[in-house]
Amino acid sequence: MKKLTIKSGLLLSAIALLASCKKFEDINMSPKDASADQVQVEYFLNNSITSAQMDPHIAERVFVLYWKTTSHQHLSGGISSGTPDDGWSTDYYRYISEWLNHANTAIQVADEKIAANNIKPYTGNLKQAARIWRAYLMSELSDNFGPMPLNGFQGVNPQFSSVKDVYYFLLDELKDASSKLDLTVVNAAGLEKLDPAFGYNWDKWKRYANSMRLRLAMRLSEVDAAKAKAEFEAAVTGNLITTMDHAFQVQEKPGWDALTGVMSREWNAQILSTTMENILAGLGGIKSADQLPASLLPMIKPANYAGLKLTDHFSTMNNEPYAGYWLDGLPNTIDPRAYKAFILAGDFTNPDFAKYPSYDQPSWETTKRDLMSATNTVVRSLEGKFTWNGSNGGDWGVKGTRNQWRGWPGAAPRLSMKFRGSTAKRIFFAPWETYFLIAEAAVRGWTVPTTGKDAYETGIQLNLDYWGVGNFGTAYKASTDFGRTGTSVSWNHVTEPGATYNVDYVDGYTNTPGTAAIAYPVNSLYKNGAVRNDLLTKIITQKYIAQLPWTPLEGWNDFRRLGLPFIENPTIENPLPNLPDLTSGNYMTSNVKFFPQRLAYPSSLKNTNSKGYAQALEFLGGADNVRTPLWWAKKN
Repeated sequence: MKKLTIKSGLLLSAIALLASCKKFEDINMSPKDASADQVQVEYFLNNSITSAQMDPHIAERVFVLYWKTTSHQHLSGGISSGTPDDGWSTDYYRYISEWLNHANTAIQVADEKIAANNIKPYTGNLKQAARIWRAYLMSELSDNFGPMPLNGFQGVNPQFSSVKDVYYFLLDELKDASSKLDLTVVNAAGLEKLDPAFGYNWDKWKRYANSMRLRLAMRLSEVDAAKAKAEFEAAVTGNLITTMDHAFQVQEKPGWDALTGVMSREWNAQILSTTMENILAGLGGIKSADQLPASLLPMIKPANYAGLKLTDHFSTMNNEPYAGYWLDGLPNTIDPRAYKAFILAGDFTNPDFAKYPSYDQPSWETTKRDLMSATNTVVRSLEGKFTWNGSNGGDWGVKGTRNQWRGWPGAAPRLSMKFRGSTAKRIFFAPWETYFLIAEAAVRGWTVPTTGKDAYETGIQLNLDYWGVGNFGTAYKASTDFGRTGTSVSWNHVTEPGATYNVDYVDGYTNTPGTAAIAYPVNSLYKNGAVRNDLLTKIITQKYIAQLPWTPLEGWNDFRRLGLPFIENPTIENPLPNLPDLTSGNYMTSNVKFFPQRLAYPSSLKNTNSKGYAQALEFLGGADNVRTPLWWAKKN
């Protein structure tokens, strides 16, 4: 029987030295004594795709505590306050090196089979699919850490490459692999079971390659516009991911393995963030009364009501527009996806209410919390049931210690059970992203196959349909109402809001009514804060909402690339040691130094590959910490 000798080393052998990766023998079979029939390309590719779904150990660290936190999809501190965890980063580096190793081995096995003329009709296509998938994994790794190796077949410590070189390589790979996919190939029965995303539907793999090329090309828009434009315009002429049937998504399942849901760990309620609270409230002109059951109508507040003013317990030392206020009810109007994504506190009969943690029922069942005085007496109780309030990270100082509502999982809206129970499909690339990318390209003046307006509105409608609220689409897309961040939905409405607007409130300590002027936030990361409602702000705001909750890394990527949408600074009642540039004197402005820009390399890397680590830092162009922007990101 003919044997195959596998020579591939880890793509990232430097990473492998950080912790013992699985050897090749542990993946499927012995690398030096396996029959050609046993060593199949599809085994390795399936292993890579499946493993990259993230088992609960790595998912809670990377997907939840890194990506969802940096994109402000939920309340969390940690890296949003400038503090990553070296242990988590080390684990992630090790895991993704294994996923890449499987993908690289798939490519190598395909090459050896082709060289030996020991092929099946679909062997060539399997190789191209492996290259496409590898491109995604390499982009994921680079988007987190920055410079990385490209020469990974030597079995020795590799050379590191700049982020620019990585991106140029990935764009070339996607272009070439897509062009070499043969859509006429007929697969053997059963092959589809070894592809958890597409079932080896070659048309879908081609669409994924082209759409990924759009994503990566757009990433270069602020630093390498000519390259971005050329790559985008070439890719957009091909078949793309345009329907949910084309989406790259993988079915999750309960348990504890790579296919267990990435948001399934019960310890984190994934409660509403201030960013999400403000972006969704008031946006789109759809009344809460038209979305909620009759029993909740009494909880809906007037349109100009800000809530209870409680500045002794809610910090005002950040630049979010409603700092110091707590809404004792529900917004008059709100994006129709809001109540679907975040289930209201106390809504226990709602089948989408996640009763997590199941082992600590009081933590999700208790909805009333107290505000305490300096002498530890109750100043006021806040009933969080059926209210819409998020919270943000940072250091809340004394106000935080006296505020028992903030961060309490049972007293704030929480992520829907639809995404917690390991029964959904994890989405890597959805059709709405394709359309928002095209809309952005149109605004930039690039050649695209449709108008920016049509692409933008199609992206919105596809995402509304996904959430089951497509019936609101017509009214929502026509809305000229300003949300709390000063952005409206309608493509044709680019009028800027005024600097402030008047609201009513109630003093939370004396119950005395009052009025105040609320200022729309000044996003100095984008056009020096002078613009809140142009076309690009609309597109990225809608894209940000649509990325919830499956693609938080892309939300972080867009924010790093453009400074959009508006994300408030961490609260700074006390200095944040890992964000030293954010101070009590500048917290009302936005600056890239106030937000995490990347993950620091695992600390062990400098010891295992000092030469490569030095190369990485040279290409990075700054210190190995979370504050150094990547090549394609905003720098000021």
